[in-house]
Amino acid sequence: MKKILPLTNEVGEVRELLAEDLTMFKPANEVLPKSLQQKLGVRGPQKAPKKIATTIRLSPDVLAAFKATGDGWQTRIDISLRQFIKEHPLLGEACL
Repeated sequence: MKKILPLTNEVGEVRELLAEDLTMFKPANEVLPKSLQQKLGVRGPQKAPKKIATTIRLSPDVLAAFKATGDGWQTRIDISLRQFIKEHPLLGEACL
């Protein structure tokens, strides 16, 4: 049987994990207490909803460009639309 290496060194730094290490990991629901499992993944109510969920149709190239910027792309679309409204006040007022 192969010797199992400790995951941390003497100063507590985690070493690079190997494929063999991952085979020994257990699913979180087997090792975490039930009280913690119930809290994980549960988001509390918003104090004051800031945004409204909606559905919008975008051109494929526009959507691809925003998604290519990584996480937060929806927020960047919101920022872009806000900027457009500021730069085009007459159109913005008609849309509000």
